[in-house]
Amino acid sequence: MSEASRKIRVAISIGDYNGIGIEVILKTLHEKEITELFTPVIFGSTKLLSYQKDRLKFDKINFQGIQDPSQIVDGKINVVNLWKDQIDVQFGKVTKEAGTHAFESLKAATESVGNGFTDVLVTAPINKDNIQSDEFNFPGHTEYLAETWKGRALMFLVSEKLKVGLVSQHVPIKDVAKQITNKSVYYKIQQIHKSLIEDYAIEKPKIAVLGLNPHAGDNGLLGAEEKEIIIPVIKSCIEKNQLIFGPYPADSFFTPKNLDAFDAVLAMYHDQGLVAFKTISFDEGVNYTAGLKYVRTSPDHGVAYDIAGKGIANEESFKEAIYTAIELYKNRAEYKELTKNVLQHIPLKLEKGDNKE
Repeated sequence: MSEASRKIRVAISIGDYNGIGIEVILKTLHEKEITELFTPVIFGSTKLLSYQKDRLKFDKINFQGIQDPSQIVDGKINVVNLWKDQIDVQFGKVTKEAGTHAFESLKAATESVGNGFTDVLVTAPINKDNIQSDEFNFPGHTEYLAETWKGRALMFLVSEKLKVGLVSQHVPIKDVAKQITNKSVYYKIQQIHKSLIEDYAIEKPKIAVLGLNPHAGDNGLLGAEEKEIIIPVIKSCIEKNQLIFGPYPADSFFTPKNLDAFDAVLAMYHDQGLVAFKTISFDEGVNYTAGLKYVRTSPDHGVAYDIAGKGIANEESFKEAIYTAIELYKNRAEYKELTKNVLQHIPLKLEKGDNKE
């Protein structure tokens, strides 16, 4: 089978196995004929996956155990066996072992995309505490992938109703204002603008920018960041003929009218954007790491220890993460195809006697 004709291969990292990650993976792959749409490649172990499959009574799922991504079989649910030992799963518990295995899964899945064995990466939720080690010293997936894939990542929360990007990502509130600079705000706007064109085929994106302070600074009364940083950046984007608007007060922005008017929103910090996003798009929301040369998505929820092992986790967000990754991969490929041989304008040399006007 040629590279062009084979199904898209989706690398899946298992996250913290004491949470709901493997459950939502299996519920997604349990759907009939799912492998006709793409080839799943899970990085973990067949023993671990089989243990949770049996608990869920998913008898129709069959795994293709392999030792290396070079052995992927298209049309099968591949499991790359990273370890042979039986795993002691303790649902709802925070264990160092689960964090260690979560990183091993993430690292191997990430490398498989970079090495061309798989096409996109979809990550199940991790515990940002127990995954920490000498190799993983990052606030989350976004920062790790930016370092590993050598790029500047944009945390972009996306759904059919709403798309939200962030200027500052996983930082304490006390440090947010330090990260709001002319350079950072401008760069994030450009990342969103580029992603909307290349990943979503929106020819002329309209982007709303939120203020940092209450009431968007209230003309400097409640903070100077809007007047000194955000407004000048918006003006510079408008001068580039980009449709950038704001800054808008965050507390009153997320109305149906505004959501219909804009293609995406830039929030200044994590909770400013994500509280609204998860309220509006929780079951269908996807966390997309834009701005990198490879596509990575994840569900917009965490490990959910409180319901782990109970069989009641909702898989819709994880399922959307897979479908979104596939769609983005195809859109990027189409954009590259459409733009790689664009004809350059070549002035015609007029013959003597031709009308020069």
